Amino acid sequence: MRLYLLALNPTDSVTEGFLPAAARLGLDVTVLTDQPEAHRRTAPGIEVLECDVRDFRAVITRISTHHTPDAVFTNSDHLQTQTALAADYFGLPAKDWRTALRVKDKAQMRRHIAASGLDAVWSTELAAGQDPAGLTALDVPYPCVVKPREGVASEDVVLVDGPEDLVLRCKEIQARRPQAPLVVEEYLAGELYTLETLGDGRVRHVLSGFHTQVSAPPYFIEERLVYIPAHPEPVVEQVLAQLDALGVGFGICHTEFVVHDGRARIIEVNYRAIGDQMDLLLTRLLDIPLFELVLRTHLGEPLPADLGARTDGAAVVDYPCAQSAGTLTVAPEAADLTVDGVELTYRPLREVGERHELYGTNRDYTGVLRAVGQDLETVERVSAAYLAAQRWEITP
Repeated sequence: MRLYLLALNPTDSVTEGFLPAAARLGLDVTVLTDQPEAHRRTAPGIEVLECDVRDFRAVITRISTHHTPDAVFTNSDHLQTQTALAADYFGLPAKDWRTALRVKDKAQMRRHIAASGLDAVWSTELAAGQDPAGLTALDVPYPCVVKPREGVASEDVVLVDGPEDLVLRCKEIQARRPQAPLVVEEYLAGELYTLETLGDGRVRHVLSGFHTQVSAPPYFIEERLVYIPAHPEPVVEQVLAQLDALGVGFGICHTEFVVHDGRARIIEVNYRAIGDQMDLLLTRLLDIPLFELVLRTHLGEPLPADLGARTDGAAVVDYPCAQSAGTLTVAPEAADLTVDGVELTYRPLREVGERHELYGTNRDYTGVLRAVGQDLETVERVSAAYLAAQRWEITP
């Protein structure tokens, strides 16, 4: 059976998750990408074809002139709509392209949820090249959040507290992203969480979630995530109702939301697996073949009524971040340790000798530490001790 996997840059989710899972399922894999050399380096032995994967027409043509497909899949935020359209063209199981577009476009997502009557968030759009000075004439609720309409990973997401700051921040983002429409929306107060789900269009499983700790304003860098085996049922019901209204129900989905006074409000919906190595951690915690299950849904196989997932684990993920621009001169190497029954996995995300600016996003990560055990108190103690013993030095 032939799996076409659409991708932009290589990611851990693909190289360490989905490609090995495809091999275990005995699938023949063809990676379609606009960065073929990068994928040939990270996935030797896998067929890689160059393709303008942002254009669904180019994807359909590339597949039509190659092997007959049995599944067309992507884990990229940016390629969900194109993949859904291509899969549907070949009559294969897929996400609804309307839903994929709806959740990728943050302004459209807000409009759709508001029309459903489930939640109304004040928001407005700023077209590419539009003068943000016009926003000052609107009744903007401050503080508010500015972000790219189709952005990811907290890139150029910033909290603003007044009209002058709003105009300044919009102009800064426009200078970096002249072609990107922006969204301005009210700030949703509350604790930040995630909900991870997997469905086949008929059955939907709630896998678990995380409690996310973010950096101090004005940015929203995810610095730490604590595993939550099960959110309170009323919270889950509220989030699922909003996902139902959006049409989300096929494949894996990573939803970010806040809870304030018992009310759950969606921040964004990422119609793919949680990233930054969290999906690898989730597979370990749940003790299920998560990546294989995702691919099986795209092959048209129904999910079992019970995944047999474990719920007795504890985990914390920390992302040490650069605090200034410069060259990383001292940093720990990759490590796999077991301390007091806690499995520690550290992976560097920036090489010693690399120079970077300070971004205010997850591009400031210098590494990631995953800690897994049986009780949260021990996991947090061991994780904190490991991080305290390490050094990261940046030379201006």
